[in-house]
Amino acid sequence: MNKKTVKDIDLKGKKVLVRCDFNVPMDENQKITDNTRIVAAMPTIKYLLENNCAIILCSHLGRPKGEFKPEFSLKPVAKELANLLGKEIIMANDVIGEDAKAKASKLEQGQILLLENVRFHKEETDNDSAFAKELASMAEIYVSDAFGSTHRAHASTAGVAEFLPAVSGFLIEKELQFLGNAISNPERPFVAILGGAKVSDKIGVIDSLLQKVDTLMIGGGMAYTFFKAQGYEVGDSICELDKLDLARDLMKKAEEKGVKLMLPVDTKIGKEYKPDTESKTVAWTEIPQGWEGFDIGEETIKQYIEELKKAKTVVWNGPLGLFEFDQFAVGTNSIAKALAEINATTIIGGGDSSAAVKKIGLEDKMTHISTGGGASLEFLEGKALPGIECLLNK
Repeated sequence: MNKKTVKDIDLKGKKVLVRCDFNVPMDENQKITDNTRIVAAMPTIKYLLENNCAIILCSHLGRPKGEFKPEFSLKPVAKELANLLGKEIIMANDVIGEDAKAKASKLEQGQILLLENVRFHKEETDNDSAFAKELASMAEIYVSDAFGSTHRAHASTAGVAEFLPAVSGFLIEKELQFLGNAISNPERPFVAILGGAKVSDKIGVIDSLLQKVDTLMIGGGMAYTFFKAQGYEVGDSICELDKLDLARDLMKKAEEKGVKLMLPVDTKIGKEYKPDTESKTVAWTEIPQGWEGFDIGEETIKQYIEELKKAKTVVWNGPLGLFEFDQFAVGTNSIAKALAEINATTIIGGGDSSAAVKKIGLEDKMTHISTGGGASLEFLEGKALPGIECLLNK
């Protein structure tokens, strides 16, 4: 992944189009509830300001599906950017229309223009070449810094690179550095922890990691498919009956590769899907009918932590239980706390695992928290990401 970054190109005084990931959560009053993604764009934006660039920022927000919908406007993002940077942000009322083009043409060095939500045009997700060309026509250089969108071949993530010299910003550089090293050159022992609800969501990742890791720990809802595959009853637990053969194949592959595959030995079960449901911990071979597995049990937590203490590189993707409910967040929180204390490179692969780590305030204790859920998963799978492939090689 030897791609050029903003440091490998002459930017001084240039007009630069930057694709950011400002897809931030908002409440019903359009107030931003978590500005992490906006903060993550700061190093690249500040570097461009230091180089006297005229900066045009673009991003998507939510899923307006090709229509102009005011509730998906980036105006609240402009306000947040202005607060963080302590300078005026010029807001365009459209993306490639008259207002955007007029403001872009008048943009001076040191000024920042934010275009409206690129997904107000269906041409964005269609990766329409004419739309990408219009977008590119406003600038001289393209900087990609939205790692969370690089697995999509959209006009603003890949299409514009056909019309402008394309390099990465610091956020993507950091993602490629940590995720790339973990995959191609990890310090060993290398442990991967995979959670989440379904095996089917993680088939490619499990397959890919079995070629690389020393230990693979499984938790979350997908563990019950592995239990069932071994002939045990799982009660009412989430279970993909059409993936039992696959689970058996993966266990066999782990054995052949000499990978230590760790499955829960006990599980915390509940009667109903609600925060205060009756619960108890049982051996994984003894889940009764009418009960559902919602978390890993204490003995599993102990075994997983012992294994993690030996690790030198850890990649974690997916929670180990129903962490939204406090009584079933014990496994996920315990593993997060253990990762915060061990002497290893710890990489949290976006999505719910990032949310879980942030919820208990341990994000500063991890080596790297990925900003891309789907993108980091596909990267770990070894898939080519269109938004990275299109960048200039060093």
